[in-house]
Amino acid sequence: MTEKKKKLVLVDGSSVAFRSFYGLMNLDSFRNKNGLHTNALFAFNNILERIFQTEEPTHMLVAFDSGKTTFRNELYGNYKGGRDSMPSEMAEQWPYFSVLVRAFGGKTYELVNYEADDIIGTFSRLADQAGYDVVIISGDKDMTQLVTDNIRVDITVKGVSELKSYTPETIREEYGLEPLQIIDMKGLMGDPSDNYPGVTKVGEKTALKLLAEYGSIENLYGHVEEMKKSKLKENLINDKDNAFLSKTLATIDLDSPVTLSLDDLAVEGKNIDQLVEFYREMDFNGFLSKLGVESEDRSESFEEIHFETLTEIKPEHFSDRMSLYVEMLEDNYHEGTIIALSWGADGQIYTASLETVLASAAFKKWAEDEAMEKVVYDGKRTTVMLHYVGIELRGVIFDILLASYILNTKDNSKDLAEVAQEYGYNDVSYDETVYGKGAKQAVPEDAVLHDHLARKAKAIRSLYAQLNTELADNVQKDLYYDIELPLSFVLARMEIKGIKVDPERLLKMKEEFAGRLIEIEKSVYAEAGEEFNINSPKQLGVILFEKMGYPVIKKTKTGYSTAVDVLEKLQAQAPIVEHILNYRQLAKLQSTYVEGLLKYIRPETGKIHTRYLQTLTQTGRLSSVDPNLQNIPIRMEEGRKIRQAFVPQKEGWKIFASDYSQIELRVLAHISGDEHLREAFIEGQDIHTSTAMRVFGVDKPEDVTSNLRRQAKAVNFGVVYGISDYGLSQNLNITRRAAQEFIDKYFDKYPGVKRFMEDIVKEAKENGYVETLFHRRRYLPDIDNRNFNLRSFAERTAINSPIQGTAADIIKVAMVQMEKALEEKGLQANMLLQVHDELIFECPAEEIPILAKLVPEVMEHAVALSVPMKVDSNYGDSWYEAK
Repeated sequence: MTEKKKKLVLVDGSSVAFRSFYGLMNLDSFRNKNGLHTNALFAFNNILERIFQTEEPTHMLVAFDSGKTTFRNELYGNYKGGRDSMPSEMAEQWPYFSVLVRAFGGKTYELVNYEADDIIGTFSRLADQAGYDVVIISGDKDMTQLVTDNIRVDITVKGVSELKSYTPETIREEYGLEPLQIIDMKGLMGDPSDNYPGVTKVGEKTALKLLAEYGSIENLYGHVEEMKKSKLKENLINDKDNAFLSKTLATIDLDSPVTLSLDDLAVEGKNIDQLVEFYREMDFNGFLSKLGVESEDRSESFEEIHFETLTEIKPEHFSDRMSLYVEMLEDNYHEGTIIALSWGADGQIYTASLETVLASAAFKKWAEDEAMEKVVYDGKRTTVMLHYVGIELRGVIFDILLASYILNTKDNSKDLAEVAQEYGYNDVSYDETVYGKGAKQAVPEDAVLHDHLARKAKAIRSLYAQLNTELADNVQKDLYYDIELPLSFVLARMEIKGIKVDPERLLKMKEEFAGRLIEIEKSVYAEAGEEFNINSPKQLGVILFEKMGYPVIKKTKTGYSTAVDVLEKLQAQAPIVEHILNYRQLAKLQSTYVEGLLKYIRPETGKIHTRYLQTLTQTGRLSSVDPNLQNIPIRMEEGRKIRQAFVPQKEGWKIFASDYSQIELRVLAHISGDEHLREAFIEGQDIHTSTAMRVFGVDKPEDVTSNLRRQAKAVNFGVVYGISDYGLSQNLNITRRAAQEFIDKYFDKYPGVKRFMEDIVKEAKENGYVETLFHRRRYLPDIDNRNFNLRSFAERTAINSPIQGTAADIIKVAMVQMEKALEEKGLQANMLLQVHDELIFECPAEEIPILAKLVPEVMEHAVALSVPMKVDSNYGDSWYEAK
């Protein structure tokens, strides 16, 4: 059998990483549970997958630049000068690229005083001489100089989603040059991105014309005196030194002092355990599911457990302070089916099928007895599941999931085995081991199922004392017993109650949106002077940039880019663009929200029953899923109108909404003690106008323009959450230098804020964590990391977490107190939804005056701060009217 020819894939890691970052710029959509930006890593993973699938390399290396200075800086001091520093959103991802490559089985390498190009050039030459096939992947066309019959260069286009291949033939077709003449072309043109000059007024077209005639820079200058007198000749003569210098700078070193051999670059195969660990850390759940393997070795050797599977349940099977576990395979417990249950105390564990439990009066009596204390795992889920089978769970005194989450916010798994193992209890199987995963998930035979559930009941009972002690040691029992545990049952009742959604209004909206889309289409066609497919980027590009002649912002392999960022830059000069953006937004509203919400209305209740994730975020904020009602877009009027479909459950009732005003900035004022920030809130000033006056030197509030207030708002909400000059520049569409000036002015005017930020980082370094006012901790293992980027990210997190976490704690306190207040007043009103800083209620119309007084009173006094909390309230016949 013929041995497979060796193939070396060389990746320009620095170039491809940056292409990945800028090609997938929806930063807020790509963050892991710790707040780390992950967009570049996500895209980089995709290109690694593609490499291994399409190229099947036997050898691989990802080369990175080692630093800002190389031997080229010694030749030309301004080489690559003027480049912006790496955005912090990219810098925090940088250490993880190498981790990802190694998990794929590839090697990474960098070399002091040399660029990634030189490493690649050297290894490509060695591999070419050794008879390998070589593929180079980069975003830098300079690499095409390395092309030979055995070396192909693929250049990224469209971020990293597409590659354009260069061979000797394609270079001849595109440029009329041989690969090595690319160096001469760069010498004549220079390269603004690398900041070396070339010859004045010589661009690609002129350079190609000169090389077609003379072949090289050396030959050109050997005959330059023979050229006719012209400005070009004059520039060539004047810039001769620049031309030769630029050619030297553009030439990739093929003999760099690398310390690896080709054999060292052999692909080792994917390290599945490392990939699983990486994907989990980055919350890349889609990549996890594609692996199709267990995340780790689940082979177990457990001690035998003694339990009894009951076919008849009697009162003697129950005692006080037992553990309880209810099993359901579906994530959405509002729609799933219970398959079995387990409960027990020391020395006595029982399991039973749902049918047996429902046939037992004894189980229902025990479960509903407030005096019979119970320890559970995920009390909210357990409460809702039992409610749907007619059992109202009471008497829960401890929830293992909630306690483990408070002790370390990374402990948020729905799999009990993961939490149990964290605390040294290793006799529980992981759910996917017992049930399988995805489409292969199935209930095992009874013996396996009931053994699994018995172990869960025993683990819950065993963990109770240990976690309760740790909460006390961390001074977190108040947070747990006064806020999180009671809140879980408040949320359970809110989920069960649900919110009524009028399908007729959604269907009518669907028709209206369809009509509006047609109107927008007509407006687009009128501006364009013809009909075309608005959803086709290619056709839209031709209309905008060829027919209508608007300036080209960005080109792609297939034509012109019509991405949102491109269109927004054209908006001021191109009226058609506003119509196109509106069309896209409306089309998304139609498909994702109008049509999407219809699917979640339960026929038996006519309501949507969202699920609140109480143990997801690192800051303690609640999240909503199935569907996400916290994320309905409200910037467009059409988006706000979707809330018209959310209505009270009864005729004559109203929807009532109360929203904390700028709670995070008020928390910042309290925590930082900054006198100017506190003064603005105490005196009831508009905080963004007040900030604009201080930062921009405006004397009167009426002189603050809407634009200045908008900029001040961006600084207010951005700076205190560690936003970088890059992030602020993107938000305000200004230069990074101007953004940094705003940040510096802010700190000058609000010195207490700056002092708080410095002190909290110092505290994090001393303790390894930061806390909210209620002692919710955020551990920061990278706060002293020697890697600057990891350390910087941890420092920004240290600043953000006490503020955002305290704001989250405050509304949780308000929710617990609010339910008690409604009950004490004997009101019919129901608390239905929590949307970030807002609470939504329904009530009879006659209770509106009571709620209008009661809700702000409870919310504004839930927690005592040194500045007043303010709540804005409204009501109407729908959620839309209440806002």
